[in-house]
Amino acid sequence: MISLSFSELLIIIEKLALAAALGALIGLERDSKGRAAGLRTQILVSLGSALLMILSIHIVDITIYNSLPEALRTDPGRIAAQIITGIGFLGAGAIIKSGINVRGLTTASCIWVSSGVGMTCGMGYYEIAAIATTFAVFSLIFLNYFERYYSKDSWRELVVEVEYSEDIIDEVIKAVKEKDVLIHYCQYTKDFNTKTIRIILSIKLHEKGIVDKQSHRIIQNLESKITGLKKISWLQKKD
Repeated sequence: MISLSFSELLIIIEKLALAAALGALIGLERDSKGRAAGLRTQILVSLGSALLMILSIHIVDITIYNSLPEALRTDPGRIAAQIITGIGFLGAGAIIKSGINVRGLTTASCIWVSSGVGMTCGMGYYEIAAIATTFAVFSLIFLNYFERYYSKDSWRELVVEVEYSEDIIDEVIKAVKEKDVLIHYCQYTKDFNTKTIRIILSIKLHEKGIVDKQSHRIIQNLESKITGLKKISWLQKKD
């Protein structure tokens, strides 16, 4: 059994507490956005990384204390490398792909950062951990507002259900293109019983700030140009 002095135990508690607190800051932002990997997940990732990093350091101390040959001494970077690999799998589990849309990349990145913060706390570099957390939280919260001031692309699927006619697909595509958007592909399903057709268009919107403004204009144009509309809906997956 390995015994620790009271001062050593306090240092370990300090490292674990700070790792949990900094992970919680990142987790709170994710929780406020309704993400699955929220407060508890980020705390546990950061806390676990700090714990394994502390263990990695103490394993080296033990091998030196027991005067083992250099060939048998442990590299402290080995456990750290395995933490990074393990977090990669955890982050991959947070990423969801649906069609051409990908959701969860930001959350996976947060898990990655939380592990790094925990490892840094485990090494005892508290200032670096605090600075990294500050940058991470700043990026998640404040840069979200900055995105409103520059134009960006957004891929969405427009679903239109309308009464079938010979040229209805061309009419729908023409009405959508009038709003200066790029149509990536078109697919449709015709219902012979109800004499309706369901048209799905994959569209790239390019708008400054909130792209919903452009999507609303497209809907208004369809309502004014297309007769026999039954249903219009937008589908989008976003992180």
